[in-house]
Amino acid sequence: MTLPLLFLPGMMCDDRLFAPQMAAMSDHAPLCADLSRDDTVQEMATRVLADAPDRFALAGLSMGGIVAMEVVRQSPDRVARLALLDTNPLPETAAVQAGRGPQIARAQAGELAAMMRDTFIPRYLAAPDAGIERTCLDMALDLGPDVFTRQSIALRDRPDQCDTLRAYKGPALILTGAEDRLCPRDRHDLMHRCMPHATYRVIDGAGHLPTLEQPDTTTEALIQWLT
Repeated sequence: MTLPLLFLPGMMCDDRLFAPQMAAMSDHAPLCADLSRDDTVQEMATRVLADAPDRFALAGLSMGGIVAMEVVRQSPDRVARLALLDTNPLPETAAVQAGRGPQIARAQAGELAAMMRDTFIPRYLAAPDAGIERTCLDMALDLGPDVFTRQSIALRDRPDQCDTLRAYKGPALILTGAEDRLCPRDRHDLMHRCMPHATYRVIDGAGHLPTLEQPDTTTEALIQWLT
C-alpha cells in the first residue's frame, strides 16, 4: 500500500509551493495542509494530526517544517517518514521577535503587498524570477493580513525542537537550498547532528524555495526519501 504524503507549507504559502512535487508524486495522493487558522505551532500541529491519515509521510518547508517537528513531537508513531526543507529547529531569536510587531502592524494597516515585495520576497530566491515572485505574492494576498498575523505570532513563540529530532528514528531527509538566507546552512547542519541517520541534500541554484526554484532536483530527492 502506498504511503500517504502530507505537505506543510511555509509562511503565507499554500499548495502552490509544492505544485511541481504534488504533480510528479500523484501516486502518493499528496495533500497540502492548511496552516492558516491557528496562532501557535502546537495548535497547527494538533489540527494537522486531526485531519491526517493514521500513518503518513510528512514534508514541511520553512514554517511547515517547524510545524512538522511539532507534529512529530505530539505523535511520532504516526509519522512514518519525515522531510524537513529549509527550516529551523531553534526558537526565534530576540532580534527577529522584535521585528514581528512592526510587521504585523504594517500588514494590518493594508501594507501586506508592499511588505511582501520589499521585505520578504527579495530574500526568498537565489536569483530573481518574476514568475516565482508573482506566485509568492499571490499566495500571500490570497491568505491575507489576518493569516499573516496568526502565523507571525506562531513563529515568534515557537519552541526548541532539537530533542524532538534526536528522538525520531524514522527515515528522514534534510534538504536546503545552497543560497537560503532565511534558514541558513548551520541550522540544517544542526538538524543533521540531531538526526545523523537522515539523508542531507543541499540544492545548488536554490535559495529558500527549492521546490519552485529547482523543482526537478527537489522532487528527485523527495522520491528517493519515499522509496
